[in-house]
Amino acid sequence: MHRPSYDDWSFPKGKRDEGETDYECAIRETLEETGYEVDPVGELSETSYKLASGKDKTVRFWYSEVNGGKFKKNSEVDEIKWLDVDSAREELSYDRDKELLDEFFALVN
Repeated sequence: MHRPSYDDWSFPKGKRDEGETDYECAIRETLEETGYEVDPVGELSETSYKLASGKDKTVRFWYSEVNGGKFKKNSEVDEIKWLDVDSAREELSYDRDKELLDEFFALVN
């Protein structure tokens, strides 16, 4: 997905709401950012990095099945693409996301 505020291509992610599990957060953030209702079926490695503010951020990623919904451009995401693995690797902005893509592809093949 493309995030215009960062001008990057990445995966859905966000901050957990109070009382929310990481699993519930993954479902909500994916819906909010992409418009797709998902059922997470497995977890990938977590990734950590520094924010521009200097704070450390750790993100847990899930791979999911899409159960419904439809993309609608919003304030966080202005475009999504469904791509084959090689094209997705070229499009992704961050090496950590490319590593997640490779991890997922190895699991499903």
